[in-house]
Amino acid sequence: MPLSANLPRPIPLPAAGTTDPTKIRLRHEEREEDEQFKVVARNAPPWLISCLVHLTLVVVLGLWYISGQRKFSGVVLDVYAEDAGEQLLDVTSLDSIGQAQPDEALLTPDNLEKVEDPFAPDPSLPTLALETSEPSAIPLDKPHISLALAGREPGTKATLLGKYGGNPDTEAAVGRALAWLKLQQRKDGSWSLKGPYRSGAVGGRDVPESATAMALLAFQGAGHTHLKGEYKKQVADGRKWLLYHQGSDGNFFQEGGASNHWFYAHGQCTIALCELYGMTKDPELKRPAELAIKYCIDTQEPELGGWRYMPRSDSDTSVTGWIVMALQSARMAGLDVPSPVLEKIGGYLDKVTPDGSRYGYQVDMDPTLTMTAEALLCRQYLGWRRDDPRLIHGVELLSQNLPRYEDRDVYYWYYGTQVMHHMEGKYWTAWNGALRDMLVSHQEQTGLEKGSWDPLGEHPDRWPNLGQGGRLYTTCLSVYMLEVYYRHLPIYGVKR
Repeated sequence: MPLSANLPRPIPLPAAGTTDPTKIRLRHEEREEDEQFKVVARNAPPWLISCLVHLTLVVVLGLWYISGQRKFSGVVLDVYAEDAGEQLLDVTSLDSIGQAQPDEALLTPDNLEKVEDPFAPDPSLPTLALETSEPSAIPLDKPHISLALAGREPGTKATLLGKYGGNPDTEAAVGRALAWLKLQQRKDGSWSLKGPYRSGAVGGRDVPESATAMALLAFQGAGHTHLKGEYKKQVADGRKWLLYHQGSDGNFFQEGGASNHWFYAHGQCTIALCELYGMTKDPELKRPAELAIKYCIDTQEPELGGWRYMPRSDSDTSVTGWIVMALQSARMAGLDVPSPVLEKIGGYLDKVTPDGSRYGYQVDMDPTLTMTAEALLCRQYLGWRRDDPRLIHGVELLSQNLPRYEDRDVYYWYYGTQVMHHMEGKYWTAWNGALRDMLVSHQEQTGLEKGSWDPLGEHPDRWPNLGQGGRLYTTCLSVYMLEVYYRHLPIYGVKR
């Protein structure tokens, strides 16, 4: 918009020959004012005119001097459109999204109080010891763990990013990914695992429940909610779609039936909903979140203690891990999870490990790296101490199998990243050193898919070859890993 658009426009004088008495009077009054101004100018003393001239000269010189001394203040004003437009098709206009400059600073709002210790507890909350007295004990007293989501707040985000090895490049990669996810949202507020982007999931049915939950988790991990943030409209529309598709019993997977997607989808939707409630305390979300958790509890397999593809029928470590994260998200949000449910999960994990350090997909199946990483995260959430020998042995095994792009497995990396981040120290330093730059460097940098990660290519990811996942799935897991520095506070570093 040209600057002149904001300036007041002169009132037009009536055209000569007009007969409108009002317009004629207006023209006469304005002419009288002009004559009065000319009389004042002719009779003004010379010293007054001199003062006005010199005052004008001083003002002009002052403005010239200030303009030459101005420096960038660090304040950035962003203007966003009120209404969403069509998906962007101009490839060249995508090139500036999320670009990191060599000396780019991490900016936070000027009015935020400096946080010296992001792990300092709220003085208004009770101080509870995190670590339990027994290596395998479960925190049955429901300790206060809502601080786990506090790292997403601007006041602590920059501090955590520096403390745990993030940098402007990782944040720029997150920014590009969120911009890509925004473009993929459908008009009804949902996302799809199959497209319209390239390299979507192939085979089987689409699972918009999973796709929508995963996209929301990417936005929420960076601090965006339906109430605040650059992407609050996208989160609000996705939230609305999820709530519309939740059943009266709390279940999110409405088609049900014998599908291996059922409890993956429900677990992911429950995590997204509980996180959003925990971040905002929006009262409209509390009841839906409680219903989602209740559905998890009601469908737990009574004998083995885990979850699989059907309610109360069989268990596997992969599905169980997503449900455990849903229960943990509920606890982060201050919602109740009965202790017997957690005890049964611990009992299931005992059945799929020969030694407490390595874990298999199901009972009597050989341990794998992926299931070991997922199960160790569950053990951390269930109360195992950081110095538990079984946990240490499992973490040592992961340390011997650091991420390599030639052996791409984002599912394994995703769980391993969380385990190592909670362990901190040398384990996290080694893992982050192998993962961070490698992940950033393989993000799409140009074109319509800029900001995403291709699940195929020279080194295809392990799971999309089986008809699962696809580009959105691979991108969301990659974003979670680059948000890990602040997405969840390390459980052993926070005194609750």
